[in-house]
Amino acid sequence: MPPVRTTMSPVEWGMLIALSLLWGGSFFFNGVAVKELPPLTIVFARVALAAATLHIVLAATGRRLPGGREVWLAFAGMGILNNAIPFTLIVWGQGQIASGVASILNATTPLFTVLVAHGFTAEEKLTPLRGAGVIAGFAGVAAMLAGPDLSVGGAPVAAYVACLGAALSYGCAGVFGRRFRVLGVPPLSVATGQLTMSSLTILPLMLLADRPWTLALPGAETLLALIGLATVSTALAYILFFRILAGAGATNISLVTFLIPPSAILLGILFLGETLEPRHVAGMALIGLGLALVDGRLVRRWRRADA
Repeated sequence: MPPVRTTMSPVEWGMLIALSLLWGGSFFFNGVAVKELPPLTIVFARVALAAATLHIVLAATGRRLPGGREVWLAFAGMGILNNAIPFTLIVWGQGQIASGVASILNATTPLFTVLVAHGFTAEEKLTPLRGAGVIAGFAGVAAMLAGPDLSVGGAPVAAYVACLGAALSYGCAGVFGRRFRVLGVPPLSVATGQLTMSSLTILPLMLLADRPWTLALPGAETLLALIGLATVSTALAYILFFRILAGAGATNISLVTFLIPPSAILLGILFLGETLEPRHVAGMALIGLGLALVDGRLVRRWRRADA
């Protein structure tokens, strides 16, 4: 198995930025859909439609999902950690807090990922530079959260804890997903397999809790949001996710959550009438510093130039 690089190429950085835009859009789509549908129904629609989309892509390209108990158990684990748990927690949280706040809380994922990777991998140990980067990034998240409007409509603390729980689950998924490199499963198959298994996991829970046959038919805006959530923010996004993960590692892929809040906030400004406050600008500046420290290339170049 080739070693995991601790830095990313320009192409991987480009894919990371694209992924942040796709996932930033997911908070916007969630914010639209949650007005009419319960969380598990939204999550099931998201993963089931995305899985169907990727199965079509697999068939069109002449590829098939691999067989074997070990691979499908890995698909199930990834589907739970990377889809079922975090998607449900975030959508439930967004029913009580603003989409931008949810995306900011999601930016704590790298902190959890670095700690999980440090404990469970040999290549991605916590270094002082990466630790400083995570602290800077978390300080940026704190700066963006600071303010009298943190509690939207008196939302309970549980909504914030749910979004943080989603970040922890994503952090675990980033490390768990490394095993697909060992199994030799290509990124498109991983994305399709995990979404298939998460659909099967959520289906009985959704039928039991939401009783979707009793719900009113959602409007066109909600249906379009679900389609965008499934095809753009899930199917396409996970193809990019696993391509980056396969080469750059769990800690680097977790950097995408530092980039999601700016794109989520921008969508809020353009389509939801939200405003960007000075604390958001300060927070994004600290997040940028955290990105530079965790990646380490700029620091190494500065040290070489200074030598």
